[in-house]
Amino acid sequence: MTKLNVGLIGFSIGGHVFHAPFIAGNADLNLYKVTARKPDQQKMLAERYPEAIAVQSADDIINDPAVDIVVVATSNDVHFSLAKQALEAGKHVVVEKPFTNYSVEADELISLAKQKGLILSVHHNARYHSDFKTVKKVLASGRLGRVVNYEARFDRFRNFLRPGAWREENLPGSGIHYDLGAHLIDQALQLFGKPDSIYADLRVQRDNAKAIDDFEFILSYSGIKVSLKGQMLAKIPTARFAVYGTNGCFVKWGVDSQENMLREGAMPHEHADWGVEPDDIQGTLAILEDGKDVNERVVSEVGSGQDFYHNVVAAIRNEELLFITPEQARDVIRILELAELSWKEQRVVSLEGELIS
Repeated sequence: MTKLNVGLIGFSIGGHVFHAPFIAGNADLNLYKVTARKPDQQKMLAERYPEAIAVQSADDIINDPAVDIVVVATSNDVHFSLAKQALEAGKHVVVEKPFTNYSVEADELISLAKQKGLILSVHHNARYHSDFKTVKKVLASGRLGRVVNYEARFDRFRNFLRPGAWREENLPGSGIHYDLGAHLIDQALQLFGKPDSIYADLRVQRDNAKAIDDFEFILSYSGIKVSLKGQMLAKIPTARFAVYGTNGCFVKWGVDSQENMLREGAMPHEHADWGVEPDDIQGTLAILEDGKDVNERVVSEVGSGQDFYHNVVAAIRNEELLFITPEQARDVIRILELAELSWKEQRVVSLEGELIS
């Protein structure tokens, strides 16, 4: 079957770490064109993907009739405009998360994709992380009993600002709540569905910082409290996931290994043990079961970032349903908007009628 040509817009961290390796490793895809404006990007592209064509502008990709899929891996401020341009040109589109800065923009893209009969997906790749897949497995087992509290967080430590970084500016779509928080919200929606309400705490804590660098979202469900957190001043990280039920709890430390390997230049298709977690960060299940205390290590599921593009290809070929739909990604953006409203007005905000997926 003929390969689908991919045009990758953006070859900074998002493009060369999170997209290019999985595109190049997919037998059904051809990394055809890549925007590489800077000399270091051009050098990296030539070394790692010598058959890919380096171009200077997004137009060189969007207007090329040979391109089947456009991947938007740019700064958040142009996600909407580039995705819209690509859809109007008749291309299938993948957008890096967060989908758009505003839910109204997401709604417009969803409508346009449907009108054109094109696949539109958003790269919520944390669904394929080993830690999250393991949490799903534990919840599905039912061994925790009735779940009452779910906590998930990203702890980072960087007490300085990166000069010229758009994420450090007080702009729409900047701040770690849009970056890391988008992952946590998407995961919570996958596990528990639509929440009833949200309360948010958003702060700027580092010296001279302008953008949000500490957040907490409380999503309320009937009988379940979901707490999602992220911060930039956690020198000693806390547990990545903690889930509490009427029978006990599951606690998971450490983070999925795929990102560090990708940042080091590893190619997923060249590693037979891709996505396998080290033993020392596997989670612990501590429960009362059949009247006995049980404390056991839970073998982590294998991380599988490559599954994202496998599914996109299958959806384009009408072989599978799209796993990450634009409606789901739109709801993440709407929750982020209402989180900002919650903090601004210091109140709990109802989500009734706000979510569509």
